[in-house]
Amino acid sequence: MGTQMIFRRYELKYLLTQEQKQAVQEAMEPHMALDRYGRTTIRNLYFDTDSFLLARHSIEHPAYKEKLRVRSYREASPELPVYVELKKKYDSVVYKRRLALPEEQAVDWLAGLNAPPIYTQIAREVEYFRQYYQTRVYLSYEREAYYDRNGGDFRVTFDENILSRIDDLTLEAAPWGQSLLEPGLTLMEIKTSGGTPLWMTHVLTNHHIYKTSFSKYGTAYQNFLLPCVQGGRRYA
Repeated sequence: MGTQMIFRRYELKYLLTQEQKQAVQEAMEPHMALDRYGRTTIRNLYFDTDSFLLARHSIEHPAYKEKLRVRSYREASPELPVYVELKKKYDSVVYKRRLALPEEQAVDWLAGLNAPPIYTQIAREVEYFRQYYQTRVYLSYEREAYYDRNGGDFRVTFDENILSRIDDLTLEAAPWGQSLLEPGLTLMEIKTSGGTPLWMTHVLTNHHIYKTSFSKYGTAYQNFLLPCVQGGRRYA
């Protein structure tokens, strides 16, 4: 346990109708396959200040932004692994540093109850970051994740039923909250360190699918959390 991972890539986002999603998936069939997680519900805890400084910064579309979160690909329990992720974006390039830790160990560390469980460069970066932020938002979504059959790093994910809340902030609780997407829409993300394959470019062009700017955390803040903060209340 304590496995480290580092990613550097571009992440391109698109909002799809059901017809557009079907067209993309049909074009993907010869080239892509479901990854080892396949279809799953991803649960995240995002860290921020009391005034949601990081969320407010995110929706301003800055050249540089960062976030700290804990992620689970299943309903968590104290012994099961979760991922502590420090994600930074600069000039459209995403840099993600990740540590795999037992859920209880990760949560206690980030709450300031324990010292870092391992001593690495990534752990030191997270330790510095977590001193200024605390758990503020729960975000979950149902994801289908695909990888390149030919061994490249090209990946495609489809996220639906994106839910956000500021209560019950634990990865062990069932997903619930306010929906971030209009009914019938899917958020597709293309993740790559290089270019987009020609077959994908063709299907995007032919079906009038255009890149968009969509931050799940920023959208949650803008649509639901900001009114709560301004009104001094919590939502049910």
